[in-house]
Amino acid sequence: MKLGARAFKTGLATAIALYVAGAFGLKAGVFAAAIAAVSSIQPSIYRSVQTIIEQIQANIIGATLAVILVLTVGNEPFVIGFAIILVIGICMLFKMKEDTTFIAIIAVIAIMESTTLPFLEQAGVRFSAIFIGIVSAFIVNMTFLPPKYETRLFEQINSTTNDILQWIRVTTRHLSDQPALKREIQRLQEDITRLDQTYMLFSEERTYTRRRGFERARKLVLFRQLIATTKKAFNVLQNLHRMDYEIEHFKGNINKQIIEEVDKTLHTHEKLVLMYLGRIRKKETDPLERITEPNIQDLVDQLMETYDDEESDRMTFLPLASNLLEYHNELIHLKKLLVSYQNKE
Repeated sequence: MKLGARAFKTGLATAIALYVAGAFGLKAGVFAAAIAAVSSIQPSIYRSVQTIIEQIQANIIGATLAVILVLTVGNEPFVIGFAIILVIGICMLFKMKEDTTFIAIIAVIAIMESTTLPFLEQAGVRFSAIFIGIVSAFIVNMTFLPPKYETRLFEQINSTTNDILQWIRVTTRHLSDQPALKREIQRLQEDITRLDQTYMLFSEERTYTRRRGFERARKLVLFRQLIATTKKAFNVLQNLHRMDYEIEHFKGNINKQIIEEVDKTLHTHEKLVLMYLGRIRKKETDPLERITEPNIQDLVDQLMETYDDEESDRMTFLPLASNLLEYHNELIHLKKLLVSYQNKE
């Protein structure tokens, strides 16, 4: 089991919130401070800045509603339940996020809970404690172990792409274990979803100079294309998995030609990743100029000829040909972006 920076920051924020609440004599509110700190940790600095105002507003909404209801109706369990429903509705009305709404719920429960303290004093203590928890989490997010989403994103892209390309090579040669490949396709689908999430977090990071902002914008475009190309490779793998039996039993030399054309495409993809990593000699004017381009059109023409009288067999193959062509087009676009990116470094 691997604990990440967010786990460390959650524990640190909780400890700071408890110490600060204790130092201010808010003994009755330390538990609320801890819960607020745990729920306020965000995955990026940008989201911390974006949500702290909302969290403070949610704390005010929850505390105000709790005070009004206790003074007018009481704090019976059904009243607390009604208050939670009401505060969720208010937060939804203001389009607040789930973690922000949770802060409002904490405020309602903490303030409406019965204690030996005078009610208004209790409300002030717990409102302040929740505020301390929110601010503690914000400070930890801003100052300790800021996430490096650029590095993480490329590592995820590289790992996912390598897995997909390996499985494509095995599948085109009809060596893959189908149940194992099915499980791997499900895992790779989850990996691609995580790629999109990490890209979103990376895109939310902010820069403070115009030059760094321009450099980062170019990286965003490049990473977006890397992800798009990986997705096209995954589509090819899915089609190969679906059509494994049909491809193995194609007439003539088509099976061999599919292997050749797919290998050329995969080789191009691998060279482009190496080009981004700087592992191809820069003295070459174009490190990719000698790569043989896949000839999908010839492959389709040969299939049409072989299955001239068998429409269903031709239609079976055409989705794969279309996927390969789309994949190749994405690679061409990626190559242009990489060349442009490296020339301006």
